[in-house]
Amino acid sequence: MSEAVIETNQLTKKLGNKMAVDRLDLRIGQGEIYGFLGPNGAGKTTTIRMLLGLIRPTRGTVRIFGRDLQKDRLSVLRRVGSLVEYPSYYGHLTAYENLEAVRCILDVPRSRIDEVLSVVRLTKEAKRPVKGFSLGMKQRLGIATALLGSPELLILDEPTNGLDPSGILEMRELIKSMPKQLGMTVLVSSHLLSEVEQMATQVGIIAQGKLIFQDSIEALRQHSGSRIRISVDQGEAAWKMLLASGIQAEWELTDANRLLLPHESDEQLARLVKLLVHNDISVYRVEEKKRSLEDMFLELTGGGDSL
Repeated sequence: MSEAVIETNQLTKKLGNKMAVDRLDLRIGQGEIYGFLGPNGAGKTTTIRMLLGLIRPTRGTVRIFGRDLQKDRLSVLRRVGSLVEYPSYYGHLTAYENLEAVRCILDVPRSRIDEVLSVVRLTKEAKRPVKGFSLGMKQRLGIATALLGSPELLILDEPTNGLDPSGILEMRELIKSMPKQLGMTVLVSSHLLSEVEQMATQVGIIAQGKLIFQDSIEALRQHSGSRIRISVDQGEAAWKMLLASGIQAEWELTDANRLLLPHESDEQLARLVKLLVHNDISVYRVEEKKRSLEDMFLELTGGGDSL
């Protein structure tokens, strides 16, 4: 297991009477792209604000690069870049001039401006006033600003919000390139599983402030699994017979003569069909019903309305 860049222990934030974040235990390894998923209002942005020291936890701790954020806040955050919500900029200034203003504050070499503009593919637009940029270009400029200080950890909160399909594709490819090209760890939050699925190596799912899943994207795919749908002529009789044989089955909501059951092996499925036919139950169709990651995400999050 890779060295942890971010570790939280029982991280909790109460806002008034609402538990916005409830005992969160995150672990993000070095070099990972960690997709932080959840419906809107699940607690993602509140968590990110605590990771950046913008708000104090009610309880719990945050360790970044092995250091306690509360005790070593400045030294830790010098190694972190972030884009939370929409980037701020001076519309009348060019992209280069906006980056120069931040560069002076960070006191990094002027050469970094050209480097980060190249990373986000804005070199040709460097001399254009930012007020004429598309939303996608402004998001990329925001990431360029976050990269100026050569961070080891980049935190992005909903970076594809409001982008058109072309802008989303550009942002996705940019994020995917960062661990290899720049050697950094990336935490990217989103309410869109389809986006995170295409770029993340690890996934954490949060719902109502609680972390309900944390593992690799491959483990999430395996967890989604598949089931077998069997169409028969006597749904209730087939269901009772399968249960009596120790096979867990359930009716499909739209049709009482269609049963759903776990897909364990082809041999097990063959025995099951033989059992039904032997008991004078006609089998009309057998098919695999794959449960998508989106289905599982909705199931885990209680049918979040943001997808």
